[in-house]
Formats: sequence, structure tokens, C-alpha cells
Amino acid sequence: MILLTTPEKKHYTIPGAAYHVDAVATKTKAGFIQPMLLQRTERLPEGSDWLYELKLDGYRALAIKAGGKLRFRSRNDNDFSVRYPNIANALAALPDETVIDGELVALDPSGRPSFNALQNFVSSGTTLVYYVFDVLVLAGEDVRSEPLRKRRELLENNILPKLGEPIRYSPALDAALPVLVRSVTEQGLEGLVAKRRDSPYEAGKRSGAWQKMRINQRQEFVIGGYTVGGRTFDALVFGYYEGKDLLFASKTRNGLQITKDRYGI
Repeated sequence: MILLTTPEKKHYTIPGAAYHVDAVATKTKAGFIQPMLLQRTERLPEGSDWLYELKLDGYRALAIKAGGKLRFRSRNDNDFSVRYPNIANALAALPDETVIDGELVALDPSGRPSFNALQNFVSSGTTLVYYVFDVLVLAGEDVRSEPLRKRRELLENNILPKLGEPIRYSPALDAALPVLVRSVTEQGLEGLVAKRRDSPYEAGKRSGAWQKMRINQRQEFVIGGYTVGGRTFDALVFGYYEGKDLLFASKTRNGLQITKDRYGI
């Protein structure tokens, strides 16, 4: 929820840029905002109107600082601050009345994002990182109507210099799309994201201005149960996580060689 108070004029000059953000608007008190959603596609758009980022295999999350208090929230407005205190503490230096958007990611020993490691980070002791890619409210100024290119420059110049590890920037990738696809494929990363440079931040919408493409088609599954058959069982049931929801994928019988002596069945 966003609470509006008195009108106020703010002027942000972006170093090295040919423009500034000069907004006369209501002073905005930072609160939870529904994240802008990405549209799935089998082929990303090309051209200078688009910027590309890595598709990170993690949890979408917002960092909100209001009234001097930092809150770290999931895309569904669940509390992440207690579960991930190191990330929340590292975000404490955010300017007051600010909202940023990003993704919480776990890195495996090779430095690649791992969703499985994220789900098991307590037992695995894995490294957690919060990758930031957008700013929605900056020091009480709602900047969602500004184009993405301006919002990212505000992020780069007014927020990221105040933050350190494990908070990182999700940078735009400076290469042609075919080159990026080949590189992601070779490195075994999940995929790519394309965003229109002039896109406003459309809270809760999947307009197509932001798109995502999975390149390396892989999926981690968990054994969720079994079906009964005879004296033992008939098949194992497999599922996969989408966010925090465990969804059914399939069941299998092939290759099961269960012995009574070993399992006491």
C-alpha cells in the first residue's frame, strides 16, 4: 500500500546524463507494491529499444524502507526479513521512504544461481545474494512513471553506492542477443530477460514490456510421495516447486528395485 502526503518538488541530477528527473508530485510514503511481472516467450525481441539481463533462478523480493524501518518482502508480501536477516541488515542503508525491486538468489560453489540451494540454504550454508534491478520509490518520490533507463540510472547513482555485499546490481548485458543466447547456453545458466528501455513500472501487470526466456531447459524435482500397490508401492510421485508451491509433475515405476531385506517391507 502507498500512502500519499503533501506535495513536494524534488530534483535529481544524474551525473553524465543529458537530462534530470524533476518531479512535482505528492510526497510518497514507501509501502508494498505488487511487482511488475514478466511474460514468458520462446523468442526474445531484438533491437536497441530493449535491454537484456540474466534470468536469475531465485525468489522475487522487494526491499522497503519507511519511517526508518527496513522491510524485506516476498512478491506476495510475505516477510523475508526474519528468514534472511543478513540480506535485510545489508539493506538497512537504503534511503528512507524508498522501494527497490530485485531477486534473492543462492549461489552454488561455482558461483551459479541454484534454486535447490536456495530452498535448502539453512542446511547447506550456501551464499545468498540480493540482485537489485529497479527502483519504484526513491526518497519519497514515486518514480514508477519514469522510463526504465532513467530508473536504472537513479538506482546506480542514488542507491547502489550506499549498499555493499551481499547486495549486487543486476546489470544490463552489453552484447547482441544471439551472442548472449550462445553464452548463456555454454555456461549452463537458466535464461535471459528482455525489458523495454522506455517502459514504466507497471505494478502487478504482465504487459509484455518485460519478457523472459528459458534457454537451458532443466528442472529440479523432488519425491513428493508414492502410490500403493500390492505389498509395497506402485510408483514414486515427483513434483517441482514454483515459488513456495509444490506442483505435481509425474510418477514413475521404471527402475525401482525394492528389496524386503534392505527396507524391511
